[in-house]
Amino acid sequence: KPWSTKLSSAGLVYCHLGSQILAELLGQPESDPVVTALYDKLYESFVEEIDAVDNGIAQAAGEPRYALSTTLSARVARLNPRWNDPDQDTEVG
Repeated sequence: KPWSTKLSSAGLVYCHLGSQILAELLGQPESDPVVTALYDKLYESFVEEIDAVDNGIAQAAGEPRYALSTTLSARVARLNPRWNDPDQDTEVG
């Protein structure tokens, strides 16, 4: 694909295996237009952000270069207890 953001580890894995995994999950051939559309949309709305952050690319120098819906750091932080949580055990579960 002609993506403009340099691929990092997440993007490389997605580039090589993403459509195969999506096709398997959907029970469709890789060539199916739904698989192709989902593959592109998932990269644009999720994986590209991870690649850009990993590569130190700013989201905007004027016009935003990629969509920012969340960050991997924010997702990992949600796994930790809140600072005021009486139970600070991080190994629960």
